[in-house]
Amino acid sequence: MSDVDKGQREWRFYLDDMIGFAQKVQLYTEGMSQQEFTTSGLNYDAALRNLELIGEAATHIPDDIRKDHPEVPWRLIIATRNRLIHAYLGIDDDTIWSIIQDDIPELLSSLENLRDEIG
Repeated sequence: MSDVDKGQREWRFYLDDMIGFAQKVQLYTEGMSQQEFTTSGLNYDAALRNLELIGEAATHIPDDIRKDHPEVPWRLIIATRNRLIHAYLGIDDDTIWSIIQDDIPELLSSLENLRDEIG
């Protein structure tokens, strides 16, 4: 396998990871209200961790792939990861819940479409 093939293979694993992490966020919050989620402890921590991991994996997607697929909000995903990790400005529970309810389903769909497109 050439270095180019190997590099392509590696970033595809990160894409698969992003999909898996997004699915976990949905699983950990399924059927919960925002109040139940924010007071859940383990589910809250697990969902936040997976949001961080989505952003971390996104940093490993090559720039040319990101440019070719602007339907995925790469910069926003990475910025959210940075805010969660470093607690810049402290993300509030309303924002987290909005990301989980509104952004994750759309992101998951975009990532799955990208995976299907690249084969």
